[in-house]
Amino acid sequence: MSSSILVTGGAGYIGSTLVPQLLAAGHRVTVLDSFMFKQNSLNHVCFHPNFKVVKGDIRVESTMTPLLKEADIVIPLAALVGAPMCNADPVGAKTINHDAIEMMLSKMSADQRILMPTTNSAYGTGDDNNFCTEESPLRPISIYAREKVAVEQHLMQRGNAISFRLATVFGMSPRMRIDLLVNDFTYRAVHDRFVVLFEGDFKRNYIHVRDVARVFMHGIANFDAMRGQIYNVGLTEANVSKRELCEHIKKQVPDFVFLDAPVGKDPDQRNYVVSNAKLEQTGYMPEMSLSAGISELIKGFTMIRNTVHGNV
Repeated sequence: MSSSILVTGGAGYIGSTLVPQLLAAGHRVTVLDSFMFKQNSLNHVCFHPNFKVVKGDIRVESTMTPLLKEADIVIPLAALVGAPMCNADPVGAKTINHDAIEMMLSKMSADQRILMPTTNSAYGTGDDNNFCTEESPLRPISIYAREKVAVEQHLMQRGNAISFRLATVFGMSPRMRIDLLVNDFTYRAVHDRFVVLFEGDFKRNYIHVRDVARVFMHGIANFDAMRGQIYNVGLTEANVSKRELCEHIKKQVPDFVFLDAPVGKDPDQRNYVVSNAKLEQTGYMPEMSLSAGISELIKGFTMIRNTVHGNV
C-alpha cells in the first residue's frame, strides 16, 4: 500500500540509504533537510517522480506545518547525532533533538503514524551483567541520549508510534560518516594500520545501515502489530567489545595493530550487551553481518581518504 512519507534529515547517513528503498516500494517521499553538511547524497533519486525535496529547518513551524499535513507517515531522522556533536552544541541539541520533535508531535493528528529512531546508548552501563532489554532501566550518560529518552517518553504516549532504539550503526552510505566506531576503526586499519584502545573490554551492539533502513520498511509493513512499542535494533552476533571488533577487522586487514592504552579512560563510558529478541519475534532479522560490513568498508575506504564525512 502506497503512503505519503515525510522523512526529516533524509539526506543524512541513514536517510540517504532509506529513501531509495521507500521509493522503490512505491511510496511518495518528501525529504526535509537543512543540508548542513553540504551533502548531495540524494542525487540518485532526483529523477523519481514520487520524490520531493525541501531545504529547511525542522525547528521552523511554518516549514513543518504544511509538510506534516501531507504526510501519512513521519520518520524523523533529523538530529544532531552523537555525544561529541551534542556536547559541542548543547543548545542545538536541545532545540533540534527535543524541542522540534515536541513541536512536531503537537501538530500531528492521532491517525498519523510515526516511526522514530532513538538510541540504545540510553542504557549507559546496563545492569550488573551489562545486559539490557527494552524493560531495563535507562541510564543515559550523554546529552544526546538524555534528549532521546525524553522524546521517546512523549512518543510512547501517542500510541500510534514505534520507537526503534538503534545500536551503533556501521557500513557505507551515500552520506558517509567515518566517526562511527566500526567505520572509524576500519578506516584507521586501512589508512593508519593501528589504533590505541581505551577500555578495550567495553562492549556495545552494532547494526548495518542497510538493516536500519530495512527495519523502517518492516515497521511500515507491520505497523498495526508493532505500534505503541519500543524495539532494540541490533545485530545479536555483534554484541562485541572494542578489542573483539579489532580482531574482526584484523582478519581482513592482517597488518592492523591494536594496543591497549596503559593509562587513561574512554570519555564514552557506554558498556552493555543488548537483547534484540523482541524485534526478532516480529519476523525481522538483520541481513548484513559484521564481517560483511567490514569488507564493504574496506572497499569504500579505498576511495575515501579525508575527514569531511563525519559529524565531528
